[in-house]
Amino acid sequence: MRHTLPIAPQFYVTAPQPCPYLENRMERKLFTSLQGDGAEQLNNSLSHQGFRRSQNVLYRPSCSDCSACMSARIDVSAFEMKRSQRRILKRNDYLVRRATSPWATEDQYALFRRYLDGRHSEGGMADMDVFEYAAMIEETPVRSRVVEYTEPQFSGLVAVSLTDVLEDGLSMVYSFYDPDQPKNSIGTYMILDHIEIARESGLPYVYLGYWVPGSPKMSYKEKFTGLEIFHQGAWKKMQDPAEFSESSHPLSTDPIAEQVANIHLPEPPVHRRR
Repeated sequence: MRHTLPIAPQFYVTAPQPCPYLENRMERKLFTSLQGDGAEQLNNSLSHQGFRRSQNVLYRPSCSDCSACMSARIDVSAFEMKRSQRRILKRNDYLVRRATSPWATEDQYALFRRYLDGRHSEGGMADMDVFEYAAMIEETPVRSRVVEYTEPQFSGLVAVSLTDVLEDGLSMVYSFYDPDQPKNSIGTYMILDHIEIARESGLPYVYLGYWVPGSPKMSYKEKFTGLEIFHQGAWKKMQDPAEFSESSHPLSTDPIAEQVANIHLPEPPVHRRR
């Protein structure tokens, strides 16, 4: 006998908070919990629709003033390395990559603190303690990896990426690195290396998180060829960043009820009774 267990995630909206990317704007998120037998399916399906994972939650910006925060990914087949990116690879060719299970370590947290203190001392994660960091890394109901980059001569940890393995790509959930090596562009190097990992694994995309037109903090993502943006319900190739500038207009966002109604959910898992 065959029967199905329905997947019916409930969606909620966070309270408005000051937007970290656009001045005089308030940010809110649409989110749902990620748990149970259908977690992998739900993570894959909603990642395709612009959602991101944070521990056991999937979220997507859903602001009332604009829709400027858009999910970005690199089409591996369309990516062509630029001369400057080749130089970045060469500068960091001494690093050794190691992919492990999602387990937090003291070395990771020490590097994480240095990164926050040096780059994001006033950000929303600035006060995270070691227990909150461990939860960020270890509380994952889906297939995740911690990708570490070390300097072999001194066995020093230089960079870390918490990465989800989706059915169609790699999702860089959160990454951090040594803030005292700005000339090495280690953040860009990690993205280039993830493109190579995806290519080796036969995965078509590398998901980078959100991109905001006109935001200096996000402009580095525009430098990657093959970049696609989830815009108005579909993935679109980026030809010119200015094409997406209208997303910051106050009338560019749909009502919450309409947004939820347009979310495509995965088919429920099929269970067979013996």
